[in-house]
Amino acid sequence: MPLHASRAGIYKRTPLSYLTGRHQSCLSHLLALAVLWALTGALFLHAQASPTEYQVKAAYLYNFGKFVEWPTRGTTSESSFNICVLGQDPFGSTFGSTLGGENIKGKSVLLKRIPNVQEAVGCHILFISSSEEPRLKEILAALDKTSVLTVSDMPQFTRRGGMIQFVMDANRVRFEVNLTSAERTGLTVSSQLLKVAISVRRSS
Repeated sequence: MPLHASRAGIYKRTPLSYLTGRHQSCLSHLLALAVLWALTGALFLHAQASPTEYQVKAAYLYNFGKFVEWPTRGTTSESSFNICVLGQDPFGSTFGSTLGGENIKGKSVLLKRIPNVQEAVGCHILFISSSEEPRLKEILAALDKTSVLTVSDMPQFTRRGGMIQFVMDANRVRFEVNLTSAERTGLTVSSQLLKVAISVRRSS
């Protein structure tokens, strides 16, 4: 679905029905729903109960790894796909139960809890806990020359330079993307991922 710019610099989807007819709009909507299911549904296919908020977020982190490309000459690990948490861990045992034994791009997923940003250099994806909000500016500055995908659920994360922010929308976990921040570090975000984002931001 095409994107259009607002004054705030946020790119939102323009319904295709305005451009090419209702049929194509419905098709685009179905494709977006299919991608959203691919992002979160597969890991819970055999679950007995509805997944919790942080199970869904863990599934998103896993699938972000499938919809983002890292530069070939990056600083991340070559032997494993590292998903890290910086600060107070809100996931608890959810990480292990949801992502244990999974693979991304032919690499085993390694879950790491790190005490400081200096240890994030080897991470592919870094979830920055809300406990780190007072230090967010320093954290993002330290990661500026790395190819680490930064994710958080703290308010205003993408406005402050973070790459992907979880948001709640009608009691569902969704996300928005700061595409400029991601591209600045050499990351390539799939158009399929952008289709299901609530908004795509291009900051200065």
